[in-house]
Amino acid sequence: MDKILVDTSAWIEFFRKKSPYYHVISELIDSGSVVCAGIVFAELLQGAKSGRELSTIKEFLHVFDFLPESGEIWEEAGELSYELRRKGKSAGLSDCLIASLVKTNNLSLLTLDRHFDLIQKETGMRLVKI
Repeated sequence: MDKILVDTSAWIEFFRKKSPYYHVISELIDSGSVVCAGIVFAELLQGAKSGRELSTIKEFLHVFDFLPESGEIWEEAGELSYELRRKGKSAGLSDCLIASLVKTNNLSLLTLDRHFDLIQKETGMRLVKI
């Protein structure tokens, strides 16, 4: 199975145990398909609602492979943001970083955020729809 980066929006639904996200992500975890990005990890830590939730999220460091980041990835993210802006489209730098990581590592992205549809049109990145 392809490796999948689970975006913050999907993790939030997972932690709320909302169907079908909870079940789908649980299956992806069990199959070893989930990878993590530092930006997603940081966003989840930032939004933790309790010490218990914070501890659970910190376990990501021991459970998932983290995608490597390089100067080239950051360059690609910045250029993607630049190109989108030149076309009158808007996407946050963190989302452009996620898209660059997904594209460079030949992954799919599981997200609930519709603005990734816009980024997909520019990059050809693979999105997982639930």
